[in-house]
Amino acid sequence: MNIFIRELKANRKALIIWSVCMFLGVLSGMSKYTAYSSGANNEVFEKMPSTLKALLGISASFDVTQMSGFFAFLYPYLAVSAGIHAVLLGSGIIAKEERDKTTEFLIVKPVSRKTIITSKLLAALVNVVIVNLVTLVSSVAMVAAYNKGKDITGEVVVFLLSMFIVQLIFLSLGAFIAAFMRNPKAAGSRGAAVLFGAYFISKVTDLTDKVNIINLLSPFKYFSVQNIVNENSLSLGVVVLCILLVAVFSVSTYHFYMKRDLNV
Repeated sequence: MNIFIRELKANRKALIIWSVCMFLGVLSGMSKYTAYSSGANNEVFEKMPSTLKALLGISASFDVTQMSGFFAFLYPYLAVSAGIHAVLLGSGIIAKEERDKTTEFLIVKPVSRKTIITSKLLAALVNVVIVNLVTLVSSVAMVAAYNKGKDITGEVVVFLLSMFIVQLIFLSLGAFIAAFMRNPKAAGSRGAAVLFGAYFISKVTDLTDKVNIINLLSPFKYFSVQNIVNENSLSLGVVVLCILLVAVFSVSTYHFYMKRDLNV
């Protein structure tokens, strides 16, 4: 419990900063909705090349002049931001003692490595939940303030639920990378590189349907934005797959951390 509280306190400042950033991200994005909903940009969108639309996340299957379509357009940017926070948090919370040369703090405590990992991962999970809740509450409030059409609160909740699952994947991935690597200082950059690689893959498959198989390598493509908009639900099979993926990364984190020689 002491390690859990310590990790919460150690990450308090970063949590506040990330929460504020997510709130400002939602606020900034929603503040642009007025211009989109007025239809002033329709002509620009019509003349825009399809490849540029795909890179910007503007799909032909939803209308960005409507709140439902606009939030679907905004969501990927929120998911990437939340994913960056999660992967850096996961890698940092595992590697920081070795990185900062404070491993003695853990070694002298009469607790097992399993307890240490559990406490750290629980603290990281609390941080991820808070960031997600801040984003959810901000999104619901901002959508309600700007929306003049049908209520899409349920749709927003589903979007943020899918984002939470993506956060868990990158959190556990970051922790796994930090536990697996011998150089803890590089864990954060490697985790971020994997995340941006996954995002790049999601954009490549937006441009062409010929390589959709590589979507398996990108958590950002596990949940279809179009399906959330049209059906307001998540695929149970994909959710189960994501849970298994998180479980594999988490178990691997325990395995490699318990076997490794900690750098003092």
